[in-house]
Amino acid sequence: MSAYFEYLRQMLVRFFSDLGTFFRKTFAYPWADVPQNFNDYGSYLNAASPSFGFWGWFFFVLFAILFTALIGAIIFFIVIGIRKYVRFVKRELDKDELRSQVEKLNYELYQSTLEKDKILNLKTAYMGLRPDEQVEAKKELEAMASRFPKLVGVDAAYRGINMDIPARPGLSLEEICNSFRNFAASKLGLYYTIDAIRQLFAGMGTAKLIILEGISGTGKTSLAYALGKFVGYDSAIIPVQPSWKDRSELLGYYNEFTKKFNESEFLKALYIVGYRKDLCVITLDEMNLARIEYYFAEFLSVMEMRDPAAWTIDLIPDHQDGDPELLKGGKLLIPQNVVFFGTANNDDSTFTISDKVYDRAISLFFDDKGRPFQATPTEPMPMPYSQLAGLYEEAKRQFPISETMLSKFDDLDNFVIKKFKLAFGNRILKQLESFIPCFVACGGKEVDGFDFIFTNKILKKFESLNIAFLKDELKMLDAHLDKLYGKGTFKMAHAYIDTLIKNN
Repeated sequence: MSAYFEYLRQMLVRFFSDLGTFFRKTFAYPWADVPQNFNDYGSYLNAASPSFGFWGWFFFVLFAILFTALIGAIIFFIVIGIRKYVRFVKRELDKDELRSQVEKLNYELYQSTLEKDKILNLKTAYMGLRPDEQVEAKKELEAMASRFPKLVGVDAAYRGINMDIPARPGLSLEEICNSFRNFAASKLGLYYTIDAIRQLFAGMGTAKLIILEGISGTGKTSLAYALGKFVGYDSAIIPVQPSWKDRSELLGYYNEFTKKFNESEFLKALYIVGYRKDLCVITLDEMNLARIEYYFAEFLSVMEMRDPAAWTIDLIPDHQDGDPELLKGGKLLIPQNVVFFGTANNDDSTFTISDKVYDRAISLFFDDKGRPFQATPTEPMPMPYSQLAGLYEEAKRQFPISETMLSKFDDLDNFVIKKFKLAFGNRILKQLESFIPCFVACGGKEVDGFDFIFTNKILKKFESLNIAFLKDELKMLDAHLDKLYGKGTFKMAHAYIDTLIKNN
C-alpha cells in the first residue's frame, strides 16, 4: 500500500511540474530577454550621449517627444475603438429590446382588435338570441368592455346569488380543531398534531398572515389546501415567482396601451372574497422565493390599521362606468373573512424572512412528517365567518390571560433585555392578548401558548446574534425558564435553545 502512495506522490509532483513548465515556456519564455533589452537601451544611451553635442541633444528630445506622442496616440485610438465597439454593441442590444417591445405592443394591439371584433359580433347577434342566451351574452359584453374583465366576470357570476351560510349551533373552537384534524386525516390522508392545529386556529384569531415554514415535504401547502376543503371553499394557491419585486407582480397593473388592467390571479381571488360569507384562504406558495417585504409591503402596512374599514388597496386613481362593483373610487377593500397563508422553505434558494414580516404574522414550523393515527371519519364543516369571528371574541372574554402568567412573562422580558439586549415590543404583547385566549379555547394550555409565542417571536431573533459568545447566557435562560414556569414546561423553547447551542 505504501508503495502505491509513493508512486502516486511522484506522479502528481511530476505532472504539475511539467504543467508549470509548459505555461512558463508558452507565456513567460518569449518575454524573458525583454528586461535585459531595457538595460541595453540604457547602455546605448550612456555610450553615445557624450558625443551628441547641441543638435544631437535637440533631436534626441524632439524624437522622445514625438515617440511619446505616437505611443499616446496609439493608446488613445485603442481606447476610442473600444468605446465605439461598446456603444455599437449596446446600440444593437437596445435595438433588440425595442424590437421586442414593438412586437409585444403589436400583439396587444392585435388582441384588442380581436376583442373589439368579438364585441361587435356579439352586439350584432344579440337581438337574435333566446332570452337566456341574451343574459349570457350581456355578461360577456360587460366583461369585455370593462377595464377589469376578470373582476367584472366575477360580478356577473355572483350577481343575484345568496351567499348566506347558516350558523352551527353549539359550535366551539375546540370542536373545530378536533373536527378539522380528523377531516384532514380521514378524507385527505393528511396527519397533523393537535398542537399544530390549535396553533393554526389561534393564529388565525390573532393575525391575518400565517407563515407555514420548514423543510420541504412536511405538508405546509397541504394544510392550506385541507383547510379550504374543510370550510367548503377551496384555498386559492398562488405560486410566488423569484422575479417579484413590487406590488404590481402581486396585484397586476394598468396597461396604458390597451387601456385595461392586467389582473393577476391573486387579485381575482381577493376580489371573490368580497362576495363570500365564509372563511377564505389565499395561499402564497413559496412566498420567500422573493422578498416578502417588497411585494407584500402594502398589505403588511394596511392590515396594521385598527379600523378594518381602512384596509383598502389602491388599484387605479379614477372611476369609470363599467368598473367592478366592489371597486370603490379605484380602491379595493381587504375583507375580514380572508386569511393569507404563506409557505416558506428554508434553503439556499430562498430569502430570509425579515423581522418586519415575522412580527406581523404567526409562524408555524414543520420539521417532520405527520404520524398516522386512527381518525374519526368527519365531513366538511362550512360555517359563516361571522360565527368563527364571534368564537374568537368570546374566547378573549372567557379566557383572559392570568395576572400570574403576565407577571412571569414580564420577568422573562426583563431577563432577555438584560442578557441579550432584545425586547418583546408592544406588537408581541398585543398578539399575546389575542393568541393565548384563543389557544386555550382551542383546547390548549395557557403555558404552552406562552411557550409558542416566546419561541416563535423572541428566540427566532437570536439567530441574528453571535451565539458563539452567548452560550453561557443561553444556558442561564434555559435555567431561568425552569425557574419561572417549572420543569417539563416550555418544551419548544428548551428544544430551540438546545439547537442554538449545538449548532454554534
